[in-house]
Amino acid sequence: MSLVQFAIAEDPPNRLDKALFRDAPEQADLSRTRLGKLIEQGAVRVDGKIAESPKIKVTAGAQIEITLHAATQIATEAENIPLEVVYEDAHLIVVNKPAGMVVHPAPGTPSGTLVNALLYHCAETLSGIGGERRPGIVHRIDKDTSGLLVVAKTDKAHHHLADQFAAHSVERLYQALCFGVPETSDPRLRGIRGVNFEPGNIMKVTTQLARHKTDRQRQAVLFEGGRHAVTRVRVAQRFGTPAAAARIECWLETGRTHQIRVHLAHTGHGLIGDPVYGGKRRIARKAMGEHASDAIGNFSRQALHASILGFEHPLSGEKLRFEAPLPDDFSKLLSDLTNTTA
Repeated sequence: MSLVQFAIAEDPPNRLDKALFRDAPEQADLSRTRLGKLIEQGAVRVDGKIAESPKIKVTAGAQIEITLHAATQIATEAENIPLEVVYEDAHLIVVNKPAGMVVHPAPGTPSGTLVNALLYHCAETLSGIGGERRPGIVHRIDKDTSGLLVVAKTDKAHHHLADQFAAHSVERLYQALCFGVPETSDPRLRGIRGVNFEPGNIMKVTTQLARHKTDRQRQAVLFEGGRHAVTRVRVAQRFGTPAAAARIECWLETGRTHQIRVHLAHTGHGLIGDPVYGGKRRIARKAMGEHASDAIGNFSRQALHASILGFEHPLSGEKLRFEAPLPDDFSKLLSDLTNTTA
């Protein structure tokens, strides 16, 4: 059994379950449906009193306690799916997830996920804190994003790693390809709310993020309510004449759902290949050349790769840092852009 404790932030939604979903620590991985069930089970206390209904109102500053019982018997099946293991010991495992693999089972993807593969590879050694369908999962990356993930094999490791993510002390660097070039000298960017600049030609995007009001599969930028989100971006390479695309490095201070994708779209520099936030943007052939323009148009996923992951080992305290090379499809697109001829 574990206890999740937090306070309700300013301007809460008008229902308890919505407020809990907005403000609960992301590492607790609590869906609104699960929160509703926990309220019904009497597992949620507001200012020390058991919450009687998910519909009650809650005020800013209210102290929340949620009791999570030990994970139930895992119903998700182990599957012999190949994994690229970057590091493994008795406490944790670091894997390089391929694009196209979902992290954990959901109604639309009950099998073929990273969790199914981990259950086979790790047998019964994964942490149970993630719940029935998410054992060991401390953080996630999107289905069509490739790259590094750390997974806990013990509850102690899970708690310690979750604390590091909550404290924003984990190093997470992503490689991405975007439309346009987010130059810090661009006056347009200086007029976008939530965008400012730091030394070293780094663009910092600071907003709130929450589910889109009408499309629940998307996230939306807000400046009141939602969850605090900070992304830093630096241009590493420019392509085209004039420059029409860029390779960028993105650092996550927070790790919200779709964060990099939403923040880059907010600045007008959506990721190449992103079907949700990238829009239907195209690059003129005169800027990139026919071959590169076609390569961009045919890239079938968001060009985003979690390339570096660094954290403190939850037991030894040793500083661990891992780097994953670009996957083949990303490397091919990068080569096509690098060899641009307009």
